[in-house]
Amino acid sequence: MSVSLPTSRPRGRTPAERASATGHQVVIAGAGPTGLMLAAELALAQIDVALIERRASQDIVETRAGGLHARSIEILDQRGIAERFLREGQITQLAGFAWTRLDIGDLPTRHPYGLALRQNQIERLLAEWVSELAVPIYRSREVTGFAEDDTGLDVTLSGGERLRALYLVGCDGGRSLVRKSAGIDFPGSEPSLSNLMAEVEMREEPQFGLRHDALGFHGLSKTESGCVLVVVTEAELARSGEPSLRDLSEALEAVYGTDFGVNNPAWISRFTDAARQAASYRRGRVLLAGDAAHIHHSVGGQGLNLGVQDAVNLGWKLAQVIRRISPNSLLDTYHGERHPVAARVLKNTMAQIALLRRGDDGRRAAREVIAELLAMDEPRRHLGAMMSGLDIAYDLGEGHALLGRRMPDLDLVAGGRPLKLFTLLHGARGVLLNFGKPGGIDITPWRERLAIVDADYDGDLQLPAIGAVPAPSAVLVRPDGHVAWVGDGSQHGLAEALTRWFGRGDA
Repeated sequence: MSVSLPTSRPRGRTPAERASATGHQVVIAGAGPTGLMLAAELALAQIDVALIERRASQDIVETRAGGLHARSIEILDQRGIAERFLREGQITQLAGFAWTRLDIGDLPTRHPYGLALRQNQIERLLAEWVSELAVPIYRSREVTGFAEDDTGLDVTLSGGERLRALYLVGCDGGRSLVRKSAGIDFPGSEPSLSNLMAEVEMREEPQFGLRHDALGFHGLSKTESGCVLVVVTEAELARSGEPSLRDLSEALEAVYGTDFGVNNPAWISRFTDAARQAASYRRGRVLLAGDAAHIHHSVGGQGLNLGVQDAVNLGWKLAQVIRRISPNSLLDTYHGERHPVAARVLKNTMAQIALLRRGDDGRRAAREVIAELLAMDEPRRHLGAMMSGLDIAYDLGEGHALLGRRMPDLDLVAGGRPLKLFTLLHGARGVLLNFGKPGGIDITPWRERLAIVDADYDGDLQLPAIGAVPAPSAVLVRPDGHVAWVGDGSQHGLAEALTRWFGRGDA
């Protein structure tokens, strides 16, 4: 079923309308980075979305994730909020593979670096943005169940409260209740090692730095507050549940011969190298994103970034289905595009753990060989583009090298004025860039769904890990920044691409 769109974008519900409503178009379980990003994407598309969060506030005690990779910074730039994060973080060469740092400073992007920024800061900035977009957050609550029917879902919250929704998205972590309740399998590998991570005080001066031995990999570093951040591999895998100070003390003694007088932990957490991925990212009106859809070891720092990118892929698609611009089948492309991306992250994470797990001579030799290879430009750029997320390419068929890849943030000239391409994506809408004769492309049937911009650009386009590719005559960029169609001087295939990604024209 299709509807005609008005000349202006439809508004969201007013606060008064929300107050009298019994539900929302989309309910998101979990207000971590993935849930917050998804809520913002939906709000930009004027979708009535709400977040359900068990925490009473956005505060996080644990360190958790420690930064943003280049593609995630680009995504924030696409929405016009990257500077908020850049002001608070530390620009650094964040990408690495099995402890070998990967300098991506020569990759073609406006952000050839990572950003050291703790998850609590990332979440705070995202939550502030979500607040500006007037997205409600139901705090101190959890989704405890749901019932789906032909027109939507009844979502039950802790305490018995119920919300009506058209769609429910589980962004509720690796132990996702939404995923389990939907009956979605979570296959993968069992853990082979266990790490403790903690922020503590120590009465004795510790041996700062990284260490690798027969047990595994370990590290001690000083935090901004003057405490010690500990990462240590446990001698026994059998331990489970909430870790204690005694567990941490025993692990330190097994590695260093002393626990350095460890005391007063701010927090202690345990994580493993279990690698699992949801068999499907969607079942009916229930979708999964972030850790609810995939878990893996934290080496490489890809988890938070992967979830944020899930959200940006899903948000505009879900919005178009809800607004009846696109058919329900558009949601199937979410799994089709994002599942292979996460599978590759699980694969590279397992490869890194295989190199790092034990400090024996064979693995040490393998790491040295890998380090030698990564000192060469081509392997370094290849893995650097992969670990930073800059080389992600969705399979949209054969054609120009741009097809399915993220569109570079070109310096354009439009209407005689300089213009950065990413500014055209701030509203999370698609854009058709015409580099040919001004007015030479007519997309009247889709005029209310995306922008068309006549622009000038000189030179080739530079793609990470690929190099220079010829500039096309026109390019269709989706709201997530990925290229959906590339012109060759004609408009062959354009109508089909517009219909596939933006619905039937004038429908």
